[in-house]
Amino acid sequence: MHENLTTRQLEFLRSIDTPTVCNLVEMVVPHRRGFGYTVKHLHCPFPDLPPMVGFAKTVTIRSKDEFGAGDQSYIAKRLDYLDYIAEEPQPGISVIEDLDGEHVGYGAFWGEVQSNVHKSLGILGVITNGSVRDIPMVAEGFQMLAGSISPSHAYVHMVEFGVPVNVHGMAVKSGELIHADRHGAIVVPSDKIEEMMKAMEVLTEKEAKIIQAARDPDMTLEKLKAAMRG
Repeated sequence: MHENLTTRQLEFLRSIDTPTVCNLVEMVVPHRRGFGYTVKHLHCPFPDLPPMVGFAKTVTIRSKDEFGAGDQSYIAKRLDYLDYIAEEPQPGISVIEDLDGEHVGYGAFWGEVQSNVHKSLGILGVITNGSVRDIPMVAEGFQMLAGSISPSHAYVHMVEFGVPVNVHGMAVKSGELIHADRHGAIVVPSDKIEEMMKAMEVLTEKEAKIIQAARDPDMTLEKLKAAMRG
């Protein structure tokens, strides 16, 4: 685990969903309200899995065109990539940007094999604008948020790793803290977690009052407005 993230902070983040994290981030860092999270739909084959909290392992891929899969230089890069995803900080979340433009998702990097390989090296799941496949055979507990689902891997290959990426509007640098669930993902400002924990009480109380007013059998419009103002 990253030295700047305590067990208490990690447990807190794991206990809440991604929309709540977004709410808390905008409370403590108001200028983050408009960016830093995914803004388009991502397919989630395993919506009942708990939120994943981990550090970004960033990768770019292409799959439309042929490449030198047997080249020694590419094989060496793939082995170096394994070192990268296994190194600290951990646990990791793979964040993969498919660079194929209009052909994004043409071939799936992710399936039975890669999910098992990555899980064994400490990766909790993947967030990608590209595609995934082999849904029933994916490693148990391995989460996937993907732009599409595809039957083939085509010519999928890694371009670079450890570089800045952008997945559906969420710009991510290697090593940044990520929170993700069935709703999408957000980059968490790791230096603001303590403030987020304090803001949680305020958020919970405010929302509870509004919901209580809305559900009250004696609800009136004025009572509801009062709760929302409060």
